[in-house]
Amino acid sequence: MAVITEIEDLKRLYKRRVPKMFYDYAESGSWTEQTFRDNSSDFDLIRLRQRIARDMAGRSTTSQMVGQDVSMPVALAPVGLTGMQSADGEIKAARAAERFGVPYTLSTMSICSIEDVAEHTQKPFWFQVYTLKDDDFMKRLFARAKDAGCSTLVITVDLQIMGQRHKDIKNGLSAPPKLTPSSIVNMMTKVPWGLEMLGTKRRSFGNIVGHAKGVSDPGSLASWTAEAFDPSLNWERIKQFRSWWDGPVILKGILDADDAKEAANVGADAIVVSNHGGRQLDGALSSIRMLPQIIDAVGDKIEVHLDSGIRSGQDVLKALAMGAKGTMIGRAYVYGLGAMGQAGVTQALEVIHKELELSMALCGERNVADLSRDNLLIPKGFQGEWE
Repeated sequence: MAVITEIEDLKRLYKRRVPKMFYDYAESGSWTEQTFRDNSSDFDLIRLRQRIARDMAGRSTTSQMVGQDVSMPVALAPVGLTGMQSADGEIKAARAAERFGVPYTLSTMSICSIEDVAEHTQKPFWFQVYTLKDDDFMKRLFARAKDAGCSTLVITVDLQIMGQRHKDIKNGLSAPPKLTPSSIVNMMTKVPWGLEMLGTKRRSFGNIVGHAKGVSDPGSLASWTAEAFDPSLNWERIKQFRSWWDGPVILKGILDADDAKEAANVGADAIVVSNHGGRQLDGALSSIRMLPQIIDAVGDKIEVHLDSGIRSGQDVLKALAMGAKGTMIGRAYVYGLGAMGQAGVTQALEVIHKELELSMALCGERNVADLSRDNLLIPKGFQGEWE
Protein backbone atom coordinates (compact mmCIF):
# COMPACT_ATOMS: atom_id res chain seq x y z
CA MET A 1 0.00 0.00 0.00
CA ALA A 2 1.49 3.32 -1.06
CA VAL A 3 2.08 5.93 1.62
CA ILE A 4 0.36 9.16 0.57
CA THR A 5 1.93 12.32 1.96
CA GLU A 6 1.45 14.79 -0.93
CA ILE A 7 -0.73 15.32 -3.99
CA GLU A 8 2.15 14.25 -6.24
CA ASP A 9 1.91 10.73 -4.74
CA LEU A 10 -1.70 10.50 -5.91
CA LYS A 11 -0.75 11.84 -9.33
CA ARG A 12 1.79 9.04 -9.85
CA LEU A 13 -0.79 6.38 -8.96
CA TYR A 14 -3.38 8.11 -11.14
CA LYS A 15 -1.13 8.08 -14.18
CA ARG A 16 -0.55 4.34 -13.82
CA ARG A 17 -4.20 3.46 -13.37
CA VAL A 18 -6.20 5.59 -15.84
CA PRO A 19 -6.17 5.37 -19.68
CA LYS A 20 -3.94 7.89 -21.41
CA MET A 21 -6.76 9.87 -23.03
CA PHE A 22 -8.33 10.65 -19.65
CA TYR A 23 -5.02 11.34 -17.92
CA ASP A 24 -4.11 13.73 -20.76
CA TYR A 25 -7.54 15.35 -20.57
CA ALA A 26 -6.89 16.35 -16.96
CA GLU A 27 -3.17 16.99 -17.17
CA SER A 28 -2.99 19.39 -20.09
CA GLY A 29 -3.64 22.95 -21.17
CA SER A 30 -4.31 24.69 -24.45
CA TRP A 31 -1.79 25.41 -27.20
CA THR A 32 1.78 25.60 -25.74
CA GLU A 33 0.51 25.05 -22.16
CA GLN A 34 2.38 28.14 -20.94
CA THR A 35 -0.50 29.32 -18.75
CA PHE A 36 -1.12 25.77 -17.53
CA ARG A 37 2.47 25.62 -16.26
CA ASP A 38 2.49 29.18 -14.87
CA ASN A 39 -0.61 28.52 -12.78
CA SER A 40 1.43 26.25 -10.54
CA SER A 41 4.93 27.68 -10.85
CA ASP A 42 3.80 31.23 -9.95
CA PHE A 43 2.65 29.97 -6.55
CA ASP A 44 6.28 28.97 -5.92
CA LEU A 45 7.42 32.57 -6.32
CA ILE A 46 5.47 33.60 -3.21
CA ARG A 47 7.14 32.76 0.09
CA LEU A 48 5.68 32.45 3.57
CA ARG A 49 6.64 34.57 6.55
CA GLN A 50 7.57 32.41 9.54
CA ARG A 51 6.50 33.65 13.00
CA ILE A 52 7.29 32.05 16.36
CA ALA A 53 6.39 32.17 20.05
CA ARG A 54 2.66 32.55 19.44
CA ASP A 55 -0.07 30.50 21.08
CA MET A 56 -1.04 27.92 18.45
CA ALA A 57 -3.55 25.94 20.54
CA GLY A 58 -7.12 25.67 19.24
CA ARG A 59 -6.35 26.13 15.55
CA SER A 60 -9.22 26.20 13.06
CA THR A 61 -9.57 26.06 9.29
CA THR A 62 -13.37 26.35 9.34
CA SER A 63 -14.87 29.13 7.27
CA GLN A 64 -17.76 29.99 4.97
CA MET A 65 -18.10 30.08 1.19
CA VAL A 66 -21.19 31.94 -0.14
CA GLY A 67 -22.76 31.59 3.30
CA GLN A 68 -22.14 27.84 3.58
CA ASP A 69 -20.14 26.47 6.51
CA VAL A 70 -17.04 24.61 5.33
CA SER A 71 -14.35 22.63 7.15
CA MET A 72 -11.79 24.55 5.11
CA PRO A 73 -12.25 27.17 2.35
CA VAL A 74 -11.73 24.67 -0.47
CA ALA A 75 -14.43 23.48 -2.88
CA LEU A 76 -14.14 20.71 -5.44
CA ALA A 77 -14.24 22.47 -8.81
CA PRO A 78 -16.47 21.33 -11.68
CA VAL A 79 -14.54 18.89 -13.87
CA GLY A 80 -16.06 17.37 -17.00
CA LEU A 81 -15.76 13.64 -17.66
CA THR A 82 -15.05 12.91 -13.99
CA GLY A 83 -16.96 9.65 -14.31
CA MET A 84 -14.41 8.44 -16.87
CA GLN A 85 -11.53 8.89 -14.40
CA SER A 86 -13.18 6.36 -12.12
CA ALA A 87 -16.51 4.58 -12.54
CA ASP A 88 -19.33 6.73 -11.13
CA GLY A 89 -16.64 9.29 -10.33
CA GLU A 90 -18.93 12.24 -9.68
CA ILE A 91 -20.85 10.28 -7.05
CA LYS A 92 -17.60 9.20 -5.37
CA ALA A 93 -16.20 12.73 -5.35
CA ALA A 94 -19.45 14.24 -4.07
CA ARG A 95 -19.61 11.72 -1.23
CA ALA A 96 -16.01 12.39 -0.24
CA ALA A 97 -16.60 16.15 -0.24
CA GLU A 98 -19.83 15.80 1.74
CA ARG A 99 -18.14 13.74 4.46
CA PHE A 100 -15.17 16.10 4.61
CA GLY A 101 -17.40 19.14 4.91
CA VAL A 102 -16.47 21.00 1.71
CA PRO A 103 -18.61 21.88 -1.33
CA TYR A 104 -18.71 19.65 -4.39
CA THR A 105 -19.47 21.24 -7.77
CA LEU A 106 -21.03 19.00 -10.41
CA SER A 107 -20.20 19.86 -14.03
CA THR A 108 -22.87 20.03 -16.70
CA MET A 109 -20.52 17.80 -18.73
CA SER A 110 -20.50 15.12 -16.04
CA ILE A 111 -20.97 11.41 -16.65
CA CYS A 112 -23.30 10.95 -13.68
CA SER A 113 -26.39 13.12 -13.94
CA ILE A 114 -27.62 15.70 -11.43
CA GLU A 115 -30.26 13.21 -10.34
CA ASP A 116 -27.68 10.42 -9.92
CA VAL A 117 -25.53 12.52 -7.61
CA ALA A 118 -28.52 13.78 -5.61
CA GLU A 119 -29.76 10.21 -5.13
CA HIS A 120 -26.42 9.10 -3.69
CA THR A 121 -25.70 12.08 -1.41
CA GLN A 122 -27.47 13.61 1.55
CA LYS A 123 -26.43 17.26 1.52
CA PRO A 124 -26.89 19.92 -1.20
CA PHE A 125 -24.09 20.27 -3.72
CA TRP A 126 -23.23 23.02 -6.17
CA PHE A 127 -24.01 22.80 -9.88
CA GLN A 128 -22.03 24.32 -12.75
CA VAL A 129 -23.55 25.48 -16.05
CA TYR A 130 -22.12 26.82 -19.29
CA THR A 131 -23.52 29.80 -21.18
CA LEU A 132 -25.39 27.90 -23.89
CA LYS A 133 -27.69 29.20 -26.63
CA ASP A 134 -30.68 26.93 -25.98
CA ASP A 135 -32.93 28.71 -23.46
CA ASP A 136 -35.29 25.76 -23.18
CA PHE A 137 -32.46 23.38 -22.29
CA MET A 138 -30.90 25.89 -19.91
CA LYS A 139 -34.15 26.56 -18.05
CA ARG A 140 -34.84 22.85 -17.72
CA LEU A 141 -31.26 22.33 -16.49
CA PHE A 142 -31.73 25.03 -13.84
CA ALA A 143 -35.03 23.43 -12.81
CA ARG A 144 -33.42 19.99 -12.56
CA ALA A 145 -30.67 21.44 -10.36
CA LYS A 146 -33.26 23.10 -8.14
CA ASP A 147 -35.34 19.89 -7.92
CA ALA A 148 -32.19 17.98 -6.96
CA GLY A 149 -31.61 20.39 -4.07
CA CYS A 150 -28.51 22.09 -5.44
CA SER A 151 -27.70 25.03 -3.22
CA THR A 152 -25.47 27.18 -5.44
CA LEU A 153 -25.15 27.77 -9.17
CA VAL A 154 -21.70 28.20 -10.70
CA ILE A 155 -21.81 29.82 -14.15
CA THR A 156 -18.67 29.28 -16.23
CA VAL A 157 -18.16 32.46 -18.25
CA ASP A 158 -14.83 31.78 -19.98
CA LEU A 159 -15.87 28.98 -22.33
CA GLN A 160 -18.09 30.65 -24.92
CA ILE A 161 -15.40 29.65 -27.44
CA MET A 162 -13.31 26.59 -26.67
CA GLY A 163 -9.51 26.73 -26.57
CA GLN A 164 -7.64 24.06 -28.49
CA ARG A 165 -6.08 21.27 -26.47
CA HIS A 166 -3.75 19.34 -28.72
CA LYS A 167 -3.67 16.14 -26.66
CA ASP A 168 -7.46 15.74 -26.64
CA ILE A 169 -7.59 16.00 -30.43
CA LYS A 170 -4.73 13.56 -30.93
CA ASN A 171 -6.21 11.08 -28.44
CA GLY A 172 -9.69 11.28 -29.97
CA LEU A 173 -11.12 12.05 -26.54
CA SER A 174 -14.73 10.92 -26.10
CA ALA A 175 -17.11 9.35 -23.62
CA PRO A 176 -17.38 6.41 -23.97
CA PRO A 177 -13.79 6.26 -25.28
CA LYS A 178 -13.29 5.66 -28.98
CA LEU A 179 -11.94 2.18 -29.67
CA THR A 180 -8.91 2.75 -31.87
CA PRO A 181 -5.91 0.41 -32.05
CA SER A 182 -3.85 2.71 -29.81
CA SER A 183 -6.62 3.29 -27.25
CA ILE A 184 -7.40 -0.43 -27.07
CA VAL A 185 -3.74 -1.27 -26.47
CA ASN A 186 -3.53 1.38 -23.75
CA MET A 187 -6.78 0.36 -22.06
CA MET A 188 -5.64 -3.27 -21.99
CA THR A 189 -2.96 -2.16 -19.53
CA LYS A 190 -5.57 -0.53 -17.24
CA VAL A 191 -7.43 -3.66 -16.13
CA PRO A 192 -8.81 -2.46 -12.74
CA TRP A 193 -10.12 0.71 -14.37
CA GLY A 194 -11.72 -1.29 -17.19
CA LEU A 195 -13.42 -3.77 -14.87
CA GLU A 196 -14.91 -0.89 -12.86
CA MET A 197 -16.20 0.80 -16.02
CA LEU A 198 -17.79 -2.45 -17.22
CA GLY A 199 -19.64 -2.59 -13.92
CA THR A 200 -21.44 0.74 -14.31
CA LYS A 201 -24.20 1.87 -16.64
CA ARG A 202 -22.91 5.46 -16.53
CA ARG A 203 -20.51 5.95 -19.44
CA SER A 204 -21.85 8.98 -21.30
CA PHE A 205 -22.89 12.55 -20.46
CA GLY A 206 -25.80 12.04 -18.09
CA ASN A 207 -26.97 15.66 -18.05
CA ILE A 208 -27.08 15.94 -21.84
CA VAL A 209 -28.04 12.63 -23.49
CA GLY A 210 -31.81 12.25 -23.34
CA HIS A 211 -32.26 15.83 -22.13
CA ALA A 212 -30.96 18.08 -24.92
CA LYS A 213 -33.07 18.33 -28.06
CA GLY A 214 -31.89 15.83 -30.67
CA VAL A 215 -29.35 14.14 -28.38
CA SER A 216 -30.64 10.64 -27.74
CA ASP A 217 -27.33 8.78 -27.82
CA PRO A 218 -23.57 9.48 -27.58
CA GLY A 219 -23.27 9.56 -31.35
CA SER A 220 -25.44 12.69 -31.65
CA LEU A 221 -23.67 14.48 -28.81
CA ALA A 222 -20.70 15.82 -30.78
CA SER A 223 -22.80 17.85 -33.22
CA TRP A 224 -24.91 19.26 -30.37
CA THR A 225 -21.80 20.29 -28.42
CA ALA A 226 -20.31 22.02 -31.46
CA GLU A 227 -23.42 24.20 -31.79
CA ALA A 228 -24.44 24.62 -28.13
CA PHE A 229 -21.98 27.22 -26.85
CA ASP A 230 -22.90 30.86 -27.40
CA PRO A 231 -20.12 32.98 -28.96
CA SER A 232 -22.35 36.07 -28.70
CA LEU A 233 -22.39 35.94 -24.89
CA ASN A 234 -22.50 39.37 -23.20
CA TRP A 235 -23.18 40.77 -19.74
CA GLU A 236 -26.89 41.17 -20.41
CA ARG A 237 -27.09 37.46 -21.16
CA ILE A 238 -25.22 36.65 -17.96
CA LYS A 239 -27.63 38.91 -16.06
CA GLN A 240 -30.50 36.92 -17.59
CA PHE A 241 -29.01 33.65 -16.37
CA ARG A 242 -28.66 35.21 -12.91
CA SER A 243 -32.36 36.05 -12.90
CA TRP A 244 -33.28 32.39 -13.49
CA TRP A 245 -31.76 31.22 -10.20
CA ASP A 246 -33.00 32.38 -6.81
CA GLY A 247 -30.03 31.14 -4.78
CA PRO A 248 -26.35 32.07 -4.62
CA VAL A 249 -24.60 32.46 -8.00
CA ILE A 250 -20.86 32.25 -8.58
CA LEU A 251 -19.32 33.44 -11.86
CA LYS A 252 -16.28 31.30 -12.69
CA GLY A 253 -13.61 32.41 -15.15
CA ILE A 254 -12.85 36.02 -14.19
CA LEU A 255 -9.27 37.08 -14.92
CA ASP A 256 -9.50 40.85 -15.26
CA ALA A 257 -10.36 43.59 -12.76
CA ASP A 258 -12.82 45.27 -15.14
CA ASP A 259 -14.65 41.96 -15.68
CA ALA A 260 -14.73 41.46 -11.91
CA LYS A 261 -16.50 44.83 -11.56
CA GLU A 262 -19.04 43.78 -14.20
CA ALA A 263 -19.63 40.52 -12.34
CA ALA A 264 -20.46 42.48 -9.19
CA ASN A 265 -22.80 44.71 -11.20
CA VAL A 266 -24.87 41.79 -12.58
CA GLY A 267 -25.61 40.50 -9.10
CA ALA A 268 -23.19 37.61 -8.67
CA ASP A 269 -22.63 36.56 -5.08
CA ALA A 270 -19.04 35.49 -5.74
CA ILE A 271 -16.50 35.16 -8.52
CA VAL A 272 -13.78 32.63 -9.17
CA VAL A 273 -10.53 34.13 -10.42
CA SER A 274 -9.68 31.45 -12.96
CA ASN A 275 -8.21 30.84 -16.41
CA HIS A 276 -9.92 27.45 -16.68
CA GLY A 277 -6.81 25.67 -15.49
CA GLY A 278 -4.82 27.00 -18.43
CA ARG A 279 -7.21 25.31 -20.88
CA GLN A 280 -8.56 28.39 -22.61
CA LEU A 281 -6.41 31.44 -23.47
CA ASP A 282 -2.82 30.24 -23.51
CA GLY A 283 -0.53 33.16 -22.72
CA ALA A 284 -2.91 34.63 -20.15
CA LEU A 285 -1.44 35.37 -16.74
CA SER A 286 -1.83 32.85 -13.94
CA SER A 287 -4.78 33.16 -11.58
CA ILE A 288 -2.61 33.82 -8.53
CA ARG A 289 -0.75 36.59 -10.36
CA MET A 290 -4.04 38.29 -11.27
CA LEU A 291 -5.64 37.84 -7.85
CA PRO A 292 -4.17 40.92 -6.08
CA GLN A 293 -5.50 43.50 -8.54
CA ILE A 294 -8.92 41.82 -8.63
CA ILE A 295 -9.05 41.81 -4.82
CA ASP A 296 -8.08 45.49 -4.81
CA ALA A 297 -10.82 46.26 -7.35
CA VAL A 298 -13.80 44.33 -5.92
CA GLY A 299 -12.74 42.56 -2.72
CA ASP A 300 -14.96 44.82 -0.63
CA LYS A 301 -17.98 44.34 -2.92
CA ILE A 302 -18.10 40.62 -3.76
CA GLU A 303 -16.72 37.35 -2.44
CA VAL A 304 -13.61 36.34 -4.39
CA HIS A 305 -12.47 32.73 -4.82
CA LEU A 306 -9.54 31.36 -6.82
CA ASP A 307 -8.79 28.24 -8.81
CA SER A 308 -6.16 27.08 -11.35
CA GLY A 309 -2.80 25.82 -10.13
CA ILE A 310 -3.57 24.75 -6.56
CA ARG A 311 -1.73 21.53 -5.70
CA SER A 312 -1.14 21.91 -1.97
CA GLY A 313 -2.42 23.36 1.26
CA GLN A 314 0.33 25.96 1.06
CA ASP A 315 -1.11 27.11 -2.28
CA VAL A 316 -4.50 27.44 -0.57
CA LEU A 317 -2.87 29.45 2.23
CA LYS A 318 -1.20 31.80 -0.24
CA ALA A 319 -4.48 32.46 -2.07
CA LEU A 320 -6.33 33.13 1.18
CA ALA A 321 -3.58 35.36 2.51
CA MET A 322 -3.68 37.29 -0.77
CA GLY A 323 -7.34 38.03 -0.07
CA ALA A 324 -9.41 35.20 -1.54
CA LYS A 325 -12.31 34.01 0.64
CA GLY A 326 -12.25 30.53 -0.88
CA THR A 327 -10.49 28.29 -3.36
CA MET A 328 -11.35 25.49 -5.77
CA ILE A 329 -9.31 22.40 -6.58
CA GLY A 330 -9.76 20.36 -9.76
CA ARG A 331 -6.75 18.31 -10.81
CA ALA A 332 -5.65 17.75 -7.20
CA TYR A 333 -8.80 15.78 -6.39
CA VAL A 334 -9.03 14.14 -9.82
CA TYR A 335 -5.59 12.60 -9.20
CA GLY A 336 -6.97 11.05 -6.02
CA LEU A 337 -10.17 9.91 -7.70
CA GLY A 338 -8.36 8.23 -10.57
CA ALA A 339 -5.83 6.67 -8.21
CA MET A 340 -8.10 5.32 -5.48
CA GLY A 341 -11.72 6.28 -6.10
CA GLN A 342 -13.63 7.93 -3.27
CA ALA A 343 -10.87 7.12 -0.78
CA GLY A 344 -8.41 8.94 -3.04
CA VAL A 345 -10.51 12.11 -3.05
CA THR A 346 -10.59 11.93 0.74
CA GLN A 347 -6.83 11.47 0.76
CA ALA A 348 -6.38 14.55 -1.43
CA LEU A 349 -8.55 16.63 0.91
CA GLU A 350 -6.70 15.32 3.96
CA VAL A 351 -3.32 16.18 2.42
CA ILE A 352 -4.40 19.71 1.56
CA HIS A 353 -6.05 20.25 4.94
CA LYS A 354 -2.98 19.09 6.86
CA GLU A 355 -0.65 21.26 4.78
CA LEU A 356 -2.93 24.27 5.21
CA GLU A 357 -3.37 23.81 8.96
CA LEU A 358 0.28 23.18 9.78
CA SER A 359 1.64 25.90 7.48
CA MET A 360 -0.86 28.35 8.93
CA ALA A 361 0.42 27.54 12.42
CA LEU A 362 4.06 27.95 11.38
CA CYS A 363 3.10 31.37 10.01
CA GLY A 364 1.80 32.24 13.46
CA GLU A 365 -1.93 32.13 12.70
CA ARG A 366 -4.60 30.09 14.49
CA ASN A 367 -7.51 30.80 12.17
CA VAL A 368 -7.78 31.00 8.39
CA ALA A 369 -9.89 34.13 8.78
CA ASP A 370 -6.81 35.91 10.14
CA LEU A 371 -4.57 35.21 7.15
CA SER A 372 -3.45 38.34 5.29
CA ARG A 373 -0.72 39.63 3.01
CA ASP A 374 1.27 40.17 6.22
CA ASN A 375 1.85 36.39 6.18
CA LEU A 376 3.44 36.48 2.72
CA LEU A 377 6.68 37.57 1.14
CA ILE A 378 5.61 38.64 -2.35
CA PRO A 379 8.41 39.41 -4.82
CA LYS A 380 8.56 42.92 -6.23
CA GLY A 381 6.86 43.14 -9.60
CA PHE A 382 4.90 39.93 -8.98
CA GLN A 383 1.95 41.29 -10.93
CA GLY A 384 4.29 42.17 -13.80
CA GLU A 385 5.35 45.36 -15.52
CA TRP A 386 3.24 45.49 -18.67
CA GLU A 387 2.77 48.26 -21.25
